[in-house]
This record gives sequence, structure tokens and C-alpha cells, in this order.
Amino acid sequence: MTMQTPVMETPRSGLLSGYLDSLAMVERLHRLLLDVIKDEFERLGILEINAVQALLLFNIGENEVTAGELKTRGYYQGSNVSYNLKKLVETGHMHHQRCEIDRRSVRVRLTPKGRGLRDAVAALFTRHAEGMEARGVLGIDAIDTLNLSLRRMERYWSDQIRYIY
Repeated sequence: MTMQTPVMETPRSGLLSGYLDSLAMVERLHRLLLDVIKDEFERLGILEINAVQALLLFNIGENEVTAGELKTRGYYQGSNVSYNLKKLVETGHMHHQRCEIDRRSVRVRLTPKGRGLRDAVAALFTRHAEGMEARGVLGIDAIDTLNLSLRRMERYWSDQIRYIY
């Protein structure tokens, strides 16, 4: 039987550990957000769309965009955007129309029914923001610091994709 020597944590390994914790937390938070939206929709009796589709409606808002712009504008993070758009059109939450200039391109926008669901998600997020502030979970300074850090991480990752070094 061999004994393992305990590994002393260096400042560098502490950073790695914190970074890995952050990555796991971002993933868990996204999944939790989808669960929170799903639960809210179940409470409201909205069962025809899923949480990913609800977030898509929320992010599009009053904009009219092409399917390709959904990802570049950060409105949709998944890989099966056409499936979700098709479902939202079928359920009457989204209107789609071929572009006059480029017939291959389709522009989408919310219908009144879609705007109603977007408003439900917006109300949920408003309640959350007010509740977190009231309970001292996050205030404006903390959220600003958090967002700044996440934007820096996003920029770093984007640079890694563009400029492999």
C-alpha cells in the first residue's frame, strides 16, 4: 500500500479550481433557469411550448430577425434552432416570412400570442430581480460586478475561438 503525498494548492491551482467551479455553476444555472421557466409555465397552465422556446420568445422581443441572426445576436444558444422555430410557428407564437431579396432567408417575429408569453417570462424575471434584491441575494453593485466578469470570460473565450494560440 502506497501513501499519496497531499497536493499543496498553489495560487495557480486555486485559480484552476475556481475556474472549474465557475464553469460548472454557469451550466447548472442555465439548467435551473430552464426549470424555473418550466415550473412557472406549468403554474400558468402553459404547456404547449418548452422553456427553451420561451427564452427564445423573450430574447427576440419586438425584433424581426432571420434564423441565422438568432445565434449571432445571442438570442439562441442551442443547436436545433430550426426545430424550435418550426414549433413556435406551428403553435402560433411566431410568424415567419421569406425575405423579398434573398428567398432562402426567413424572417421571424412574435405574434400577439408570442408577445403574451414573452410578457409572462418578463414578469417572472422582474419578480426574481425584485426578490433577489429584497432578500439581499444580489444588489445592483454585485450584479454589475458579476456581469463584468462574465463579459470578460465571454470575450476571452471568443478570442480563443478566433485566434488559436
